[in-house]
Amino acid sequence: MSSTLLEVTRSSHEEVERLERLVAKELTNDPTSSKDRLYQSHRVRFMLDQIINTSHKIVEIYEDKDNARKDEIAALGGHTAFGTNVFSAFYDRLKEIRDYHRRHPAARAVDADEEYEQMFKEDPVLDFSGEEGFGRYLDLHEFYNRYINSKFGERMEYIAYLNVFSQPQLIPRKRKMTRKYREYITELLEYLIFFFERTEPLQDLDRIFSKVASEFEEQWINGNVEGWENEGQENGHTFQPSAIDLDYYTTMEELVEVGPEKLKEALAALGLKSGGTVQQRAERLFLTKNTPLEKLDKKHFAKSLRGPEQNGNADVPSRKQEDDKELALMEVKIRKLCELLQENIVRTKENAEKKQGMTYEELLQELEDEETQADVESDDENETIYNPLKLPLGWDGKPIPYWLYKLHGLGQEFKCEICGNHSYWGRRAFERHFKEWRHQHGMRCLGIPNTKNFNEITSIQDAKELWEKIQARQGVHKWRPELEEEYEDQEGNIYNKKTYTDLQRQGLI
Repeated sequence: MSSTLLEVTRSSHEEVERLERLVAKELTNDPTSSKDRLYQSHRVRFMLDQIINTSHKIVEIYEDKDNARKDEIAALGGHTAFGTNVFSAFYDRLKEIRDYHRRHPAARAVDADEEYEQMFKEDPVLDFSGEEGFGRYLDLHEFYNRYINSKFGERMEYIAYLNVFSQPQLIPRKRKMTRKYREYITELLEYLIFFFERTEPLQDLDRIFSKVASEFEEQWINGNVEGWENEGQENGHTFQPSAIDLDYYTTMEELVEVGPEKLKEALAALGLKSGGTVQQRAERLFLTKNTPLEKLDKKHFAKSLRGPEQNGNADVPSRKQEDDKELALMEVKIRKLCELLQENIVRTKENAEKKQGMTYEELLQELEDEETQADVESDDENETIYNPLKLPLGWDGKPIPYWLYKLHGLGQEFKCEICGNHSYWGRRAFERHFKEWRHQHGMRCLGIPNTKNFNEITSIQDAKELWEKIQARQGVHKWRPELEEEYEDQEGNIYNKKTYTDLQRQGLI
């Protein structure tokens, strides 16, 4: 029955409306956790993709490029080559319907809404690594190792790298002209895009990137791209990627004194071969002083820059500008993605700092707690817990007894200014927090060692005053040369340094 084109069109419209109702129904549910919110977003994304694909099919039918829809409508109206016979077309159609039901007497109507709900009810499979924590953190350890072990990077801690990986414009331009940097930027962009699509499936990344590209084109023409200033100016642009000014050298022997490394960098920047001895490199570079690059023999160019149709007149500077433009656009996209993932980056920094202050046993315990919490969230996820007193939840995900709540004093709030005015409920949690990472980090920021002397101290001012008193007390037992260093005069009298200096100034000694 659904073989006709008009029936396919009708069923497609019905499918789109059904999916729209399911999307609205799904979005009315308020997810209880970040995991549920992520599952919900992916389910909605899948339904939106189905709507888009079905809508494309409907548009193709309405375009009717082969006139099949037009012919079918004409046949339903009784229009044939021999004239118009409406009743004949009607009875033929009625006969077809009766024959169908005669062949399928047990056919029954199926509720498509229930079938669709069952299809989209299952949670999608999301591919997150253990370090990513189900989309809460970024896993940049691989890129961190490549950064600190490369020439364009520098040695630093992982937490410091989390502050600079989103700012590739700070890397000097001469360090970017390498294959390893291009591979690093390309793979970093691919990872950020993949992570963004997994954590924010409802965002239209193509629209975001199209806007970024349009703004980038305007900035590139004006030479205002951060980190690539004056690289994109087309009018009056002079291509001088070489760090060596050949106007200061009159002979090839003078270029040899520059050194092999600088000659290699200058040749690579021009797209020429950078191998050979120092004399060969200097000779190759000296050719560019009076000869334009497009007139050089193609044997002097590196293979990566010689295209299949190059006959000695390829525009190497234009090719170099296109490569730089592509690299700059990738950096701009990375900065935009880092802006959109700012919350995840901040959580990643906090998680890295937290792990630095924890032992191996504490890390294992935290992983077990997270798995237990995930299991509790998955079980009884639709069950509403009656908790009018807002009691803390126990290990089973249910409120603890009220007598236990009063016994541990969990209704008593303790605030610690050193921890950023963080609240701790109950005396036990308050006493334990002095050894935890948050308080240790706050004391480290104040420049004060976190010793037992500072237990029960929550005010920044009190901690500073106590630290000054401890330093003053320790200063009494230190060596004080003005009081303990001894001097002897000509008559054999013994004075300390301060007294001896005063008498000497008065001329008494």
